[in-house]
Amino acid sequence: MPRPRPQYLQKQITRHGAVTWYVRVGRGSKIRIRGDYGSTDFWAAYQAAVLGKDVPVKATASTASLAWLFDRYREASAWKDLSLATRRQRENIMKKVLETAGNEPYSSISEATVASGRDRRSDTPAAGRHFVDTMRGLFKWAKGAGKIAVDPAIGVAYPKKRKSQGFVPWDEADVSRYEARWPLGTKERVWLAVLLYTGLRRGDAVRLGRQHVRDGVATLRTEKSQGEVEVALPLLPPLLEALAAGPTSDLAFICGSTGKPMAKESFGNAFRDACNAAGVSKSAHGVRKIAAALAARNGATEAQLEALFGWRDRRISSLYTQSADRRRMSSDAIGKLLNENRTSMLPPSGSVVAEQRKTK
Repeated sequence: MPRPRPQYLQKQITRHGAVTWYVRVGRGSKIRIRGDYGSTDFWAAYQAAVLGKDVPVKATASTASLAWLFDRYREASAWKDLSLATRRQRENIMKKVLETAGNEPYSSISEATVASGRDRRSDTPAAGRHFVDTMRGLFKWAKGAGKIAVDPAIGVAYPKKRKSQGFVPWDEADVSRYEARWPLGTKERVWLAVLLYTGLRRGDAVRLGRQHVRDGVATLRTEKSQGEVEVALPLLPPLLEALAAGPTSDLAFICGSTGKPMAKESFGNAFRDACNAAGVSKSAHGVRKIAAALAARNGATEAQLEALFGWRDRRISSLYTQSADRRRMSSDAIGKLLNENRTSMLPPSGSVVAEQRKTK
């Protein structure tokens, strides 16, 4: 569920299906707000309109500059086909890039230039990877649109991943400690129940609300960089119990102290505080990991995990099913270390010597 619409902001859809935004204060005239909803330019224009000031006019970039190229990219279908979360992420990356290189001719950007930008982010490989993805998207479009002859980003490799297990998964003891600290009837208990019994990512969990539920099944389209995926999630009894005890908001199950929905960033910080108070030094994404592990351990197939968690890469689901299979096989195999009387893994005394004599 999106955040509540800011005051005075009105949405209209034209007869051609285009979405337009206006600000109208009281009975005053409507002021058109241009730009992508949620972008920096959009909110600057919104604030100016609410305060009765002139809408700031963005300086026109040279048609040879990187800033101009990025503006054209944002007008293209290749940009609009990206998920909202991806657009926001890439806008933030480009904002920093354009602060230092916005006036540079885009034709002068080479593979070495892009690689240098990646290397400056070497302390955080994930940031380097997102930077490369942003450059690839921009220059792939630019080449297809005939703006450049050679794509300078296509040959730039991702930064090397550091050896890491990623987010630490929760275990049953973590869940017990958290639930003991945050009983039914607390918003913090609702937070965990939504994460644990849906397996949703943080950004999707904060949007989930009653409007998504029909006949006991919650259906929503998830936000993910490779595109939106629809998931259908039957509401399990422990989740229903937590929701009934509340508190929840009218727009989303997860709410803050004011009873209003939360942005994923503020929810992530608040949830971490709740975890620390419960003696659990782990994150919201770690809850998603235990949800996947439990589902696999209880027999979920790779296809079922993909449907539940919205994955498109089978390698992810296979990690959980393989781990569950190893756990089951290990449990079955441990008994084979014992002989029939279940007291020792060794055969009866003297049998080894007798067996050796037979082989001779």
